[in-house]
Amino acid sequence: MEGKYNIKAVSTMLGIQSGTLRAWERRYKIIEPKRNHVGHRLYTEEQVSILKWLLNKVNNGFTIGQAVGLLEQEGVENISTTESGDDQVVNLCQDLLTSLLNFDEGQCNQVLDRAFGLFSIDKVVSDVIGKVLVQIGDKWYNQEITIAEEHFASSYLRSRLGTVIQSIPNIGYMPKCVCVCTPGELHELGLLMFSIHLKQKGYDVIFLGSGIPKDDIEKVLLKVKPKVLFLSCTQHEKVASTLELASAVKDSNPDIQIGLGGRGMDAISVLEKVNHKDLYVGKTTEEWDLWLRKLTE
Repeated sequence: MEGKYNIKAVSTMLGIQSGTLRAWERRYKIIEPKRNHVGHRLYTEEQVSILKWLLNKVNNGFTIGQAVGLLEQEGVENISTTESGDDQVVNLCQDLLTSLLNFDEGQCNQVLDRAFGLFSIDKVVSDVIGKVLVQIGDKWYNQEITIAEEHFASSYLRSRLGTVIQSIPNIGYMPKCVCVCTPGELHELGLLMFSIHLKQKGYDVIFLGSGIPKDDIEKVLLKVKPKVLFLSCTQHEKVASTLELASAVKDSNPDIQIGLGGRGMDAISVLEKVNHKDLYVGKTTEEWDLWLRKLTE
């Protein structure tokens, strides 16, 4: 189970100082949260539930030492869990969606600032911004919102995601990855979210986005010699040209690993997915991580 919550989020949810959490961790070894690439703790749902259980015992008169002893006697699997932070995520999504459709940039900033204060970058990007983008897209497709509302929402979220990716430092000695939309593709938000995930994993990401012609992509590859090229395609009619580009790049650069993603690739036939299974990166963070692990095997 992967960590979702940073220490500030856990501190807020439990109403307990971050320093106290660190002290409990050092003294009693009750949990060992994993750390991201910059050393920040990331707690899982189960670890948060354990901490809530311990805090409940302390609030009912136990010392923390007694509570830990009781936990060891009863076993982690037997303790009752309490409500997770999922409700907070749902509320953040609703607040962000409402603010976007009201063209209220200031309120949008407040909602996302609150989200980033509570949760890790990956969780905010995938569970808040990602879900709101899907809602916006569905509402536009069903003609429930205007083009103006869709454009404002997309433009704002593109800007915030751009700020996020710039805030994550590249690690120079890690594998270089070029992330670009297939030529003629205009939608880059999904690729931007994927690129943020890559940077969170430590990859040295060169994000090119949309509007890059085929010849320029090839020139970039010759210049930077990346380990991986990721192509994003959201339009089904551009799948064929995306596969042709991937094949051409592989022929001229056999050492480059190629990954394909985007809604266009999701819509290809089962047979095409089988034929290109080594290229298809999937559409969830779990599928992305599975594909990335294969790079190191």
